[in-house]
Parts: sequence; structure tokens; C-alpha cells
Amino acid sequence: MRTLDPTREGAITGAPIRRTRRLRRSPAVRTFVRETRLQPADFIAPLFVIEGDDIRHEIPSMPGQFQLSLDRLEPELNALREARIPGVLLFGVPRHKDAIGSGAFAPDGIVQEAVRRIRLLAPGMLVITDVCACEYTDHGHCGVLVDGEVDNDQTLPLLARTAASHAGAGADIVAPSDMMDGRVAAIRRALDEAGHHATPIMSYAAKYASAYYGPFRDAAGSAPAFGDRRSHQMDPGNAREALREIAIDLDEGADLIIVKPALSYLDIIRAARDAFDIPITAYNVSGEYAMVKAAARMGWIDERRIVLETLLSMKRAGADRIITYHAKEAARWLLEDA
Repeated sequence: MRTLDPTREGAITGAPIRRTRRLRRSPAVRTFVRETRLQPADFIAPLFVIEGDDIRHEIPSMPGQFQLSLDRLEPELNALREARIPGVLLFGVPRHKDAIGSGAFAPDGIVQEAVRRIRLLAPGMLVITDVCACEYTDHGHCGVLVDGEVDNDQTLPLLARTAASHAGAGADIVAPSDMMDGRVAAIRRALDEAGHHATPIMSYAAKYASAYYGPFRDAAGSAPAFGDRRSHQMDPGNAREALREIAIDLDEGADLIIVKPALSYLDIIRAARDAFDIPITAYNVSGEYAMVKAAARMGWIDERRIVLETLLSMKRAGADRIITYHAKEAARWLLEDA
């Protein structure tokens, strides 16, 4: 019977020990073999632009995030450029709301004016606009109501008109988040008819009816006055449906897609990456941000490590870019570590 010297490799199995720890022994080695990397260029920063003057209102449920009037945009844009954040996603907070959300497609609407202002202040900044009606309707739902329900087909022309107005103001990309059936086709047609053939559509193709959106609705003033959005946003229990939604939006003309939320839907990001050779953006949403901020303020977690690990997980799952409220902080930490 063969006896093994316990000090020798292979003492337990008879085969050479696979010493994977060799590649973890120092920071330099770990960095050298790292498979997935984060960089500031991966991030898109959401901005809430509000009608009025000299407004920089911190959102209580999202510490460090602000509603900004147009005259307070410049310092924020400068900070984003300093952090090497390449782009922003705009959400509008209007003064006036009505039943059809007409402020969403007004030529002088808050988002349209914000796009023009950013074009002047930061010409190289990528400007993406959220296309939905919920911030602009007096009932807080994502479209036209008929008998208390969102009417899909009556909402499509309003979304298409909104997207075309954003492109006309100078938006680089329009991002419909409403989850109406057929909205990508309607928007593509409207963009083309208005001469915006080169404007891409980044569809919220897999957007779930999630409890993680609560703080955002405070920030954007978009909480529904009654009911919820489960009739059009996806059921959290469904994964295969997300792939069908993405395929439909791509067939209708979407150029990029968003998976929202991100952290609890990493499997959806991974499945989308495996199924589609397209740019995928993960949306690290307001509830995910707020939970980290709350725990960090209590001293329960290391915020820096938690944030960077969380964002890395989204990239590792297959996201090309990440919309995140942590964008400035995360970029600063990455630059400090570089």
C-alpha cells in the first residue's frame, strides 16, 4: 500500500494540489488576473431636473441626491466631468400636471430645456432622456387612463411625441420606461418621421413591478394616486418573459436595452447577455441606493466596499453600463485606487 508524505503536494489525493491561492497572494497579482473591472466610464448618473429657480433640494429618502433647477446644473455637470462620468439620464419634475401628461412633450418642457442647457454647459456629455408620462400626469400613472386603467394604445402617440421632442432638443438617446406594448415601434416611427433617424432608443425592456422604486417616486413626484403598475410592469417571478420582452423591443427597433432593477435581477442580466449580442445597461435603482446609504449611516457596513462590490456584480453578470445614483462616489473611489 502506497504511503504519502503529508508534507508533499498530492498527499491527500495522490494528484498535484491545484493551488488557486497563488493568484490571490498580493494586490498586484489579484489585479493582474482580475476578470471583471469597473471604471468611471461604465456609469450613467441620473439627474432630477425641476422647474423653478435656485433649487437644490436634497431628496430625503436618497441622501446625496438632489432635485436641481436649470440654474443649478452647472456645478453638478462639472463634478460629473471631474469624476469622468460620461453621461446622464434625465428625469423631469414639472410644476404643472394634467390627465395626459402634456408637459412631457411640451417644446419648453423641463427635460427639453435641461437637454438644451446641458448641450451648452457640457457639450461632450452623453444625454439620455427618460420617456414616460408618470412624472407629468396628475394621477401619477404612465399614460392615459380609461375607466381607471392605463390605455395602452392611446398612450403610444403621447410617448412617441415626447421622444421626438427630446430628440429635437438634442438628446443623444431616448429611453422609454413606460412598458406599454408597441411603444418602441411607435417611437422609432416618430423619430424617423421627424428626421431623427440617428437617435438610438434604449428601451427599459425588462422592467419589473418592484418595491425597490419607492425613493424614486419621492424624487420624481411620480407615485400613482391609486392602484399600482403591475398591469404593465413585469411580474418579479418571471424570467423567460424578460427575454420575450427584449426580443420584441429589438424587433421593433430598440438599439440598447435596460434591465431594471439590477441587484435582485442579476439572473436576468446574465440571461439577456447570453441570449442577445446587444449593449445592456443595468439600472441600480433608488431603493438599492437608499438601503446602502441607510446602513452606512448606521455604521453597519463599509459603504465604499459594498458599493463597489455591488456594481462589480452587475458588470460581472453581463451589464455593459450601469445607471447608478452612486456614480460620482464610485467613480471617485475608483480613481483614488487607480
